[in-house]
Amino acid sequence: MSALFAAKPRSTSANKVTPIKVIAAGCILAVGIAILVLIARSNNAGQRDFITYWAAGQQLIHGKNPYDFAAILSLERSAGFNQEQALVMRNPPIAFFMALPLGFVSANTGIVLWLIVLIAGVVTSVHIIWDMNGHPANRLHLLGYCFAPLMVCLMAGQVGIFLLLGVVLFLKFVKTRPLIAGAALLLCALKPHLFVPFGIVLILWALTTKSYRILVGFALAFAASCALALSVDPHAWSQYQQMLKTSGIMREIVPTLSEMFRYAVHRDTVWLQFIPEAAACCWAVWYFRARRDKWDWMHEGLLVLLVSVLCSPYSLFPDEALLLPAVMAGVYRADNSKRSLIPFGIISAIAIFEVFINIPMTTVYYLWTVPAWLGWYLLAGNLDADSRSVDRGQSPGRTSIGIGE
Repeated sequence: MSALFAAKPRSTSANKVTPIKVIAAGCILAVGIAILVLIARSNNAGQRDFITYWAAGQQLIHGKNPYDFAAILSLERSAGFNQEQALVMRNPPIAFFMALPLGFVSANTGIVLWLIVLIAGVVTSVHIIWDMNGHPANRLHLLGYCFAPLMVCLMAGQVGIFLLLGVVLFLKFVKTRPLIAGAALLLCALKPHLFVPFGIVLILWALTTKSYRILVGFALAFAASCALALSVDPHAWSQYQQMLKTSGIMREIVPTLSEMFRYAVHRDTVWLQFIPEAAACCWAVWYFRARRDKWDWMHEGLLVLLVSVLCSPYSLFPDEALLLPAVMAGVYRADNSKRSLIPFGIISAIAIFEVFINIPMTTVYYLWTVPAWLGWYLLAGNLDADSRSVDRGQSPGRTSIGIGE
């Protein structure tokens, strides 16, 4: 499979801008715009998760509660939403910066603008991942666009792409521009429960290496976002807290190992759902302490990110979009070791198949995906380590991303 994406070294003539390339790019742009226009005219904004952010924006610009179930349901139905219960934004008030602009446009215009931003986020993220992996002269980065959770985010208008963008910007600038890296983590705070072990390790790493500017960058971005939220809705945090109490979120069935653990022990004991995350935090602290002298966010950090999502108390398939850096790192490592990408292809194909036959995201049929991405990352790391050991004349078997020392 690797050979399918192999490319010859790029020559100067291959990189030269020609009239044909300009025309081709113009045609692609025209087709993209046409598709977005068709989306706007089809009046289907109410059938996407995007509608929750649009409704929240409408509430905010009128000085009303963006977490009001009755008001949100009325707005969503006016845009074509046909469910019995309102789809209320569950992100904390720091997310107002992305919902507020949608309050100034109609739902159909909003979905077009929203998709443009999401597509730009995908393209930017895939490019940065390719660059961080040494910008190899092959076409493997195109696999990133086929990542099933990204497809779901685009189809539903989900914010998983913002989480992904936050992760890749952090990884890109953590060594060179720590203030920017820290500020980028604000996007990850849109769903903080997905990053708890990762966040704990980040704090420990920043304190150990005295990289305080990353913490400052996040603090400044968080303060600015909170200031914006309170300026448009002084009661935002109390309204958010009330929404969490009445939403019944912990009674919903979601395909996570944490919820399966709770159901296996005692389904009505909610706190059991947080035990896997607590265990992951303990493991993350131990793992960091064991490898702090050679810590690399593109190796050890990605493993912690995978474990953070694996043990999250609440997550859905679109949230897995943030795992693309780890998944693609595995692809590049397997390719570097001249090993087959068939395992990755099988995992991706099954995930895409489930998406396109419309299996509901809240079923156990998506329980396997995060463990599969984690397994692929560990497998690819072992393949890469074995290949390099053989090249050095050593016995294979030692992993470059080992679970410990």
